[in-house]
Amino acid sequence: MSEQSGRRRERSGRRPKGLGKRAWLTTQFVRRILRTLAWSNFVHVTVVGRELVPKAGPVIVASNHISMLDAVFLWGALRRRAIAIAMAELWSWPVVGWLVRRLGHIPVVRRDSGSGQSAMAQAEQILRYGGVLIIYPEGRLVAFGDTEPYKPGVAKLALATGVPIVPVGTTGTDRVLPMRRNRGDGPAFDRRQQVHIHFGTPIDPAEFDDPEKLLDHLRRRIEDLRK
Repeated sequence: MSEQSGRRRERSGRRPKGLGKRAWLTTQFVRRILRTLAWSNFVHVTVVGRELVPKAGPVIVASNHISMLDAVFLWGALRRRAIAIAMAELWSWPVVGWLVRRLGHIPVVRRDSGSGQSAMAQAEQILRYGGVLIIYPEGRLVAFGDTEPYKPGVAKLALATGVPIVPVGTTGTDRVLPMRRNRGDGPAFDRRQQVHIHFGTPIDPAEFDDPEKLLDHLRRRIEDLRK
């Protein structure tokens, strides 16, 4: 089989919505708003290592998850359009639901194996088309001081596709928009807090022969970037 026909076989099916022109136009519009807010210091954001994200080709961006704002800051920090796997509840929210549909993000219902498998299949298709995928290996929000085992999907996806993983350590978003149970008497939104988005060197899945080893390495890299 020729290389070209092999690529056609890999890209079977319709081009993912998140990689279409409408999603691209929406991405440019929303990111312009986010950058204007960043330049005006509406929220103080520091981004480190953004240049480590490959400028072309498929890539998985994996980060810790501590706030509902994580995706906003991480997605805004990237210079390439990206599709995120996100909780299905967002699709029913006013405005947000319209936006995630427009951007072609991938919904997943927590603790639903069928939904998880469907999300992984869509994620693989994004990567087959050379896209950027944002994923949170913990699978849910994790409060300060708590821990959550990483779900194996990100490691299996990287090993199946050969796509590198860029680890990201996110800090401060949980102080800008704290979880209700951790808020106490503090404000629901505190824009005075500092947010840091720290990208790390890409991880080559070819260096691992087991998903658990790759997953453990990813966790340690993300934890180091959070320090």
